[in-house]
Amino acid sequence: MKRQLEQWQLIERSLIKKYRKEIWLPFVYAVKHYELIQPGDKIAVCISGGKDSMMMAKLMQLLHRHSDFPFELVYLVMDPGYNEINRKKIESNAALMKIPVTIFESDIFQIANNTDKSPCYLCARMRRGSLYNKAKELGCNKIALGHHFNDVIETTVMGMFYSSQLQGMMPKLHSTNFEGMELIRPLYCVHEEDILAWKRYNELEFIQCACRFTENCTTCDNGGGGSKRQEVKLLLRRLKRDNPDIEKSIFNSIHAVSVETLPGYKLHGEAHSFLEHYDRRAHQEEN
Repeated sequence: MKRQLEQWQLIERSLIKKYRKEIWLPFVYAVKHYELIQPGDKIAVCISGGKDSMMMAKLMQLLHRHSDFPFELVYLVMDPGYNEINRKKIESNAALMKIPVTIFESDIFQIANNTDKSPCYLCARMRRGSLYNKAKELGCNKIALGHHFNDVIETTVMGMFYSSQLQGMMPKLHSTNFEGMELIRPLYCVHEEDILAWKRYNELEFIQCACRFTENCTTCDNGGGGSKRQEVKLLLRRLKRDNPDIEKSIFNSIHAVSVETLPGYKLHGEAHSFLEHYDRRAHQEEN
């Protein structure tokens, strides 16, 4: 008689089987292609309670189980001041998915809510700093965040439209404030629509926005500029009707930047102009 699988096993099976092409393989590709995990790493998998971070945690757990080299995982949840409903939802989902979370508390929401200038930006910076700090305290050398393919695309477009700069979102970064720490983004190649499909298929419910300002919001992105990001989401959705590959084109473009065609660029925070090499390049071409 065939054994009845428990819900957590069905959730795992859906990632490996049903959504293998859409989720599992792009996840593994990003981990390998961008060299996100090395032997001996101890990684704090940061869980906010939303669909992205919860699915990332399960993917990392599966990868750890089947990896051919050793590394450690800590499933880290920071409670910045969640209301009781959100806190319980995170705990119940972690229990349902058999993810052994480590929860620590902070007063970030209270601090951010008492500022008049850019509370979302302040909250995001403080949350990341707290995660780095706790991860380092636990002996980790990396933190994993749940930013996905669409976050990469939207951040690139937002930078051009609203910040007057061509700026991507890196698959991994060395921390400038926490020596020896690194940030990785294992969902870098996973599309949001596939995460949503996986969530619906398994009939899962996650918290959508934990912010005290917008607890009923569905578009807040924890500091990325919720309304502007939503505008970009809608714009890309419209453009995708005429060009289904537009998101892929934007993603590929940040991997193939022709610096010699740009009038200006920044390297390590320092601004450069094409004029620095303009005459020298012409002389080289003549010879």
